[in-house]
Amino acid sequence: MLKIIQFLNLILPFLYIISFSVYALDFFKEKINLGNSKRLFLLVTLFTHFSYLIFRIIEFDHPPITNKFELFTVLAFCICFAYFVLELVTDVRETGLFIIIFSVGFQLISSIFIENLYDVKEVLRNQLLGIHVISALIGHAGITLSAVYGTLFLILYRKLKTHNYGLIFNKLPNLEILEKLSFNSIVIGYCLFTVAILIGYLWLPSAFPDFNYFDPKIISASIIWTVYTIGIIAKVFLKWYGRKVIIITVIGFSFTLISMAASLIIANTFHSFT
Repeated sequence: MLKIIQFLNLILPFLYIISFSVYALDFFKEKINLGNSKRLFLLVTLFTHFSYLIFRIIEFDHPPITNKFELFTVLAFCICFAYFVLELVTDVRETGLFIIIFSVGFQLISSIFIENLYDVKEVLRNQLLGIHVISALIGHAGITLSAVYGTLFLILYRKLKTHNYGLIFNKLPNLEILEKLSFNSIVIGYCLFTVAILIGYLWLPSAFPDFNYFDPKIISASIIWTVYTIGIIAKVFLKWYGRKVIIITVIGFSFTLISMAASLIIANTFHSFT
């Protein structure tokens, strides 16, 4: 099975690049309609990636959460899977290339640097830790989708204000749909992120002797959660809409990127499992 895992690890970046290329071709070539074909390419990529993750779990007897490069491949899958579900539900197919590019990057890095670990700390085999990590990753996937749709909203908004009509204007959904997609993605990401944070606060202290509430990841996750809480309250109760909510989304995503970058640099944390 190890050879199958190594083969799938090798081809996954290429599958994501192909999916991205098909979505990009459909977006930029107005006379080409690849609506059904691009969805099929993405479905094949997701099925292959899901099989790869299952094979890793079976072969190494632990969830793929033991190092940041395993987390990257799960995050790549979560981002594209969340988009695929959203595309099926809404039938909005024009935004895929702006989202799949994130999975291309995460999977490429993962495939280059991932390690095959049989011997890991026993806590990494715990199902509750798996739920904590997977919830956090799906939450990050929702946040990523929300930021992409929010950025597209701001681009389209600017083009409308400047009367700069063109390919972007013709291809993208209208502002109302982009705002709805962004907010729905926030809600999904926020709910899963909340689950991850609750497990982090309630269970992790007993699982990790060196647990610290001032851990950089705990602090950054709390800041991100607070930003999105403000955004959801403003949208639901204060009736904010349009650019105000979108800007909060982009701010939250900026904090998320800073947090991820910091986690790669700061090694002195109980989140460093290996």
